[in-house]
Amino acid sequence: MSFPLTPPPPHLLPSSAAFTRRSLLLSTSLSTITSPPPPPPDTTVTDRIYMDFSICPAYNKPDRTVSDTVATLCTEPFPIGRLVLGLYGHLVPTTVSNFKSMVNSYAYKNTLVHKVLPGQFFLAGRQGRRELGEVRPPADLPRNVEAVDPKAFRLAHSKGGVLSLCLSENDDEDDVKLDPNYRNVEFLITTGPGPCPELDGKNIVFGHVLEGLDVVTAISSLPTYKPGERIRQFNDFAEFLGDERAQNARSSWNRPLKTVFISDCGELRVTKPSLSPSLP
Repeated sequence: MSFPLTPPPPHLLPSSAAFTRRSLLLSTSLSTITSPPPPPPDTTVTDRIYMDFSICPAYNKPDRTVSDTVATLCTEPFPIGRLVLGLYGHLVPTTVSNFKSMVNSYAYKNTLVHKVLPGQFFLAGRQGRRELGEVRPPADLPRNVEAVDPKAFRLAHSKGGVLSLCLSENDDEDDVKLDPNYRNVEFLITTGPGPCPELDGKNIVFGHVLEGLDVVTAISSLPTYKPGERIRQFNDFAEFLGDERAQNARSSWNRPLKTVFISDCGELRVTKPSLSPSLP
């Protein structure tokens, strides 16, 4: 005679089986609660840099010669003012070290602010020929491996006065970039008043303006060259056809109509760079 098999009542199940699901949920919840959040980026100011900006009224004079440079043409500039920049040496040490090397070797001195996008940012440090107000980096400048490190892109361009290594907006010529010893040293400073989220995750924020936001505002308010709609359409068509002159033409877009250049630069050596600029 056979009897049907029926499962035992729940209260007769082993305690380990009864609490397996509950224990799993509890352990998962505890692991979620106890896992610490990632530390915030270290934006301690480790170094201070100054940059003086001026307008050169004689840069485009008709009788200039091929040997003329910003240094020879701009002997009587109109000063705009000085920026004091605080750098995040703990966060991106290679980017900061390279920027300081450029400043201390005066590679940025007598070079142009070559683009201004009002309400967004301005660009400086374009590489090329010194007689055109462009930058020549030192030969021994290290390669910046932080340009491919995701941790270097954590900070946002959240306000005016943010200093950033220009990657997505870099407009160095292709023949310059193809040089095996090429080092990207172009930088941008956001002008405000709002953030620039389109730059986030694409450029390396490595400092901010400590003093001189009025200088940033003055540069951003300068009139710039803006092509008409027909010129833009013609340029797009030329680029579609593979005409290299299209890119060369775009290099003049958003260029300030007055020649703005870095008339001086250097490092401010203070005991505690992280303190307020008024308390060095």
